Amino acid sequence: MKITVERAKELLSSASQKRILVVGDLMMDRFVYGSVSRISPEAPVPVVHVSHEKAMPGGACNVASNLLALGGAAAMAGIIGRDAVGGELKKQLSANGVLLNAVIEHAVHPTCVKTRIVAEQQQVVRVDREEYLSISAAEMEAFCSHMIKEINYADGVIIEDYGKGSVQQNVVDTVLAAAQQKGIPVGYDPKDDHILKMEGVSVVTPNRKEAFGSAGVTETKPADNPLEDDALLETGRILDEKWKARHTLITLGPHGMLLLNRGEKAKHIPTRAREVFDVSGAGDTVIATYVLALACGASYLEAAELSNFAAGVVVGKLGTATCTQQELFCYMKKHADEI
Repeated sequence: MKITVERAKELLSSASQKRILVVGDLMMDRFVYGSVSRISPEAPVPVVHVSHEKAMPGGACNVASNLLALGGAAAMAGIIGRDAVGGELKKQLSANGVLLNAVIEHAVHPTCVKTRIVAEQQQVVRVDREEYLSISAAEMEAFCSHMIKEINYADGVIIEDYGKGSVQQNVVDTVLAAAQQKGIPVGYDPKDDHILKMEGVSVVTPNRKEAFGSAGVTETKPADNPLEDDALLETGRILDEKWKARHTLITLGPHGMLLLNRGEKAKHIPTRAREVFDVSGAGDTVIATYVLALACGASYLEAAELSNFAAGVVVGKLGTATCTQQELFCYMKKHADEI
């Protein structure tokens, strides 16, 4: 099966009526742009002459940004610091139309910031300011209570785990129980060294590295044909037993995606990207597109194919990026001979 542009338009025509709750680690992405013309006399490092800077919501917030770009509605659930960065982050999210009823401000924990220094379209270095989240049982209970209220209004939930502490087992259990009661899909974008029980989740979307790491398998060189990649298929089998997800979508970069459905043969979805400038945030685009498509009535294969096209759009952009409906449809038309 290969999705058509007409079917994609039909599915996403209802996106504006679909509200997706994103649960995860909220952070700010800062970008410092400039040029390099010399090496520092103090150390063997380039001197970046700064031309401009910008800041945008990152981490799990980028999933919400992708949902909005695709025409959906987005709500956030997470914990930030009661600090200047947290205030700026909330202001930007609110201005973009993201609902923040389940975003909790912590008096001590600082808001995570990732700063990327970019020169001549090349990232020179990244500077992270972060601390692993530590909250009391009472604070966690309040957070979960806010999530349950938001799920009552949601058409789908995405758990976006960056390993900063917002996604803990009781958070996952709360989401899965509330979503199951309402009968809405739940997507999980994992962190490979963070072990969580996910039984009942609709779809998990690891990249190849995360898949091997989560399965505890040594990563091997990719085969040209993922369906003949024995190590990858074995990894998928292990993850199927571990997560017990209804579907697992492993993103494979230049090799496309591998869709694993419980009880069915694996399906390979070839890549649609032709020019790759930056893979930052591509995983966010994949899971946002996937869960929004499910909420709009797509099959799991249709959702995977749409996600694959959307990923092809964002990797052709520099920096953390999103994909609009119009960009998606144009990209699909451009590759119509492959559909």
